[in-house]
Amino acid sequence: MMRHSTWRYVWSAGCAGLVALGLPVAAQQQASTPSGAATPPAPIAAAPSTTPAPTNAEDLRKQVAAQGDRIDAMRSQISAQIAQLDAMKRALAEQEADYQSLRHAVGMDVLDKQRAGSIAAGGAGASALPMPAGDAVAADAPQQQQPVGEAPKADTRPPEVAPIFQQPGVLTPKGKFIIEPAYQFGYSNVDRVALVGYTVIPAILIGLIDAREVRTTTQIGWLTGRYGITNRMEIEVRVPYVYQHEDVTSREIFTGSATDNAFGNSGHGIGDVEATLRYQINNGGPDKAYYVGWLRVKSRTGTDPFQVTTDCIQRCVENVATEVDLSATGTGLPLTQPTGTGFWSIQPGVTWLYPTDPVVFFGNFSYLYNVPRDNVSRNILLGGTEFLGKIKPGDIADVSIGLGLSLNEKASISIGYDQSFVGQTKQNNQNVPGSTKYVLGTLLIGGSWRFSDKRTLNFTLGVGVTRDTPDATVTIRVPMMF
Repeated sequence: MMRHSTWRYVWSAGCAGLVALGLPVAAQQQASTPSGAATPPAPIAAAPSTTPAPTNAEDLRKQVAAQGDRIDAMRSQISAQIAQLDAMKRALAEQEADYQSLRHAVGMDVLDKQRAGSIAAGGAGASALPMPAGDAVAADAPQQQQPVGEAPKADTRPPEVAPIFQQPGVLTPKGKFIIEPAYQFGYSNVDRVALVGYTVIPAILIGLIDAREVRTTTQIGWLTGRYGITNRMEIEVRVPYVYQHEDVTSREIFTGSATDNAFGNSGHGIGDVEATLRYQINNGGPDKAYYVGWLRVKSRTGTDPFQVTTDCIQRCVENVATEVDLSATGTGLPLTQPTGTGFWSIQPGVTWLYPTDPVVFFGNFSYLYNVPRDNVSRNILLGGTEFLGKIKPGDIADVSIGLGLSLNEKASISIGYDQSFVGQTKQNNQNVPGSTKYVLGTLLIGGSWRFSDKRTLNFTLGVGVTRDTPDATVTIRVPMMF
């Protein structure tokens, strides 16, 4: 009994000693753990590792060194890729700069600005996104992210070019008003020879020769107002003031004079006021023409040729039709120059523009109809009034073509050719003796300088190609938008 108690005491004391020894070890482990850190739970099961566990410190150092080498290799590869990306970015920036320089050199920036960009110029059907490779790609492609903000409205107006013709191609925006003061100077020199008499055999003339050299200087200043009714329709009113001077050098007929005499006359005043209505027919775009239809009506507010007094006593054709009157020594010229045509005119036409970078082709087709006048008479110096009856001037068919090129964001040039076909003048439904059909051809060169979005200076030089066309015409316009 006593031995059993002794063994139980020894067993109890040994267990107590083990517990006492475990407390310092637990305290030391807790002290080595950071304060506030959670003790990681023991793993339930360890996943099998493909890398054998190191058996000693040397193997562990080798494994750490290998891992470091691989990390250094990856870092070197990443650094090389970053350097390659930087080089590609620099090359892209250089290509972008070259592209912008080329666009600036050929004036594409100006065309894009004037047409609100190539997408806007493409009309309502243009898209800001790249075209898909096919219908299947478009169907499978993810939905595009909605753009932020509101896209600018597409500008369907034709591109602006330096104007060289009378009819502009770009309409005034809705609600805007344009005032255009302009000045035109024209000069022409024509030699005229009139044979008065009859021939007995070819190349032998029995009679008199009337040779004249006519120099005409015309200066016109006009004020034009245009108002945009809508973005595709505008109305225009033009009020001209005309000054015209004519010098004639000739030898008076029927006198046997061997010297030349000079006769001069001039006239000035308000010209023929006109109004024009224009409407843009379609929406053009790159490689697609714009069409603008217009109707022009010209009044006869200026002094017409039948109102001025004509020195026709001595040199009228009727006085020499049958016999030679040796007492006829006059000029046969008007004493003052008219400032208008004397007839109402109606002129429908179409202006077209075809943009294809870097140039814009343009032109006009029109037909001018002169309204005939009844009971026309003219004033004769010291001779009263001469009744002429019904007068119908010849109609005019006009065609013109040109091209415009933008040099930079401010300057542009245009070159073109205008040709008019003029019909015969009729009196009392009969062709006037001596009246024939003739052609007027003019080569036009123009330039434009843009001060701002609302101020522009336009210059046009016209050179006569045919005999009846004025030798030179210079026109300066300064449109101002309000």
